[in-house]
Amino acid sequence: MDRSYNAVMSRKTEIMKKAVGIDYNTFEKEGIEFDYEAMMREAGYSLEEIKKIQGETGVGNTPIYELRNLTDLARKIAPAGKGARIFLKDEASNPSGSFKARRAATAVYHAKKLGYKGVIAATSGNYGAAVASQAAMLGLKCIIVQECYDSNGKGQPEIVEKARKCEAYGAEVVQLTVGPELFYSFLNLLEETGYFNASLYTPFGIAGVETLGSELVEQIVEKTGKQPDVVVCTNAGGGNLTGTARGIIKAGAKGIKVVGASVNLKGLHMASDSDFNKKSFTTGHTGFGIPFTTNPDRSDVPRSAARPLRYMDRYVTITQGEVFYMTESLAQLEGLERGPAGNTSLAAAFSIAQEMDKDQIIVVQETEYTGAGKHIQPQLSFARDNGIDLHFGNPRDEVPGKSIILPEHPKMIKAIDLDMDKIRKSYIKNMVNKKSDSRQFTDEELSYIALETNLTVEEVKGRLK
Repeated sequence: MDRSYNAVMSRKTEIMKKAVGIDYNTFEKEGIEFDYEAMMREAGYSLEEIKKIQGETGVGNTPIYELRNLTDLARKIAPAGKGARIFLKDEASNPSGSFKARRAATAVYHAKKLGYKGVIAATSGNYGAAVASQAAMLGLKCIIVQECYDSNGKGQPEIVEKARKCEAYGAEVVQLTVGPELFYSFLNLLEETGYFNASLYTPFGIAGVETLGSELVEQIVEKTGKQPDVVVCTNAGGGNLTGTARGIIKAGAKGIKVVGASVNLKGLHMASDSDFNKKSFTTGHTGFGIPFTTNPDRSDVPRSAARPLRYMDRYVTITQGEVFYMTESLAQLEGLERGPAGNTSLAAAFSIAQEMDKDQIIVVQETEYTGAGKHIQPQLSFARDNGIDLHFGNPRDEVPGKSIILPEHPKMIKAIDLDMDKIRKSYIKNMVNKKSDSRQFTDEELSYIALETNLTVEEVKGRLK
């Protein structure tokens, strides 16, 4: 069989169909439209089925904590009467140390059910460890493909840490340099091994996160007698926010605002060799968050089940220095030492809580484990070694790739709103570019875009003029 780059890429649809067990063509409709809910219904599992699947490997039912000391701190610097109660869903309590265990549990279960001998995932994040952990529990082989090093062979401490964790669970880890070879290598491995593609973006993976959303609603109601007002989700590829929001809806909750939060890495190109090691966050940043929100089908499956713009009420950014500051604050004020990904949404929540009334509730819906490469010290040392200026000051002056500025005072931590209308227009522009001709959108396509952007059909028409 021809294993050249062009030959393998020309077979990608066939490889994916065999490796995921889904014929995505079944859900395609006219033009740009596809039936998202049918895909989630027919290829996914019910909430009750997923709870049972996850429960068999100890996933889910994680604790939720009220962060009383951080709430008090927010109230000291907030206007009178402001300062919502801040709660934290401790997803680090999952077997592999993050909410990704929820995604992996359903994906690996599904792979075993379909008779696959092994699973492969392309990820440099916590998902690799989650898939490796679940594969070990269910007795499947596991290969994790990582984009790990720049062309000088230097790798981020956080990514190297995750490789160690995957190997500890018995997975084979394939480490690559930054660039286009990742997808080619991934397809090659899928074809050679016949293993299951445990993609982050399949319906089973996203449906796995729905239990997180439903759990947090039930836990907050049990603790406080009412549902939360705001839930903040760290946003990268969109699956965390999508799954959580769908779970909130399935729990019967109404009126909860879902906020996406990403680390601002504006100006850094994720596929750039020279920029690769100038960022101190490997996930939860705008380099993934913006493109996957405005064009979700750029993932490793034909149709991504992560559609964050359908559910996002607000999208904010936070700086690297602010997240490091909140990571220390969580440890020193609340006695919880957790990794940086969940602390992105915590930093945003600390700021947003100061806009809200005291009797309102804001929930940070994830934490992640800490390991040698995830601690602040190796991250900041690595940044300094790569020429990044580190100092205390005003985080608003931080320039991604050049500086990390830790706030001189907690009142300097400010979540910055992104323009939701601009993001929706960017999504609509991408849909226009996907059309193969100059015809107008059909009524069905307009209705599809309205669902995708959380707008009315008339609002979509207005943005097409």
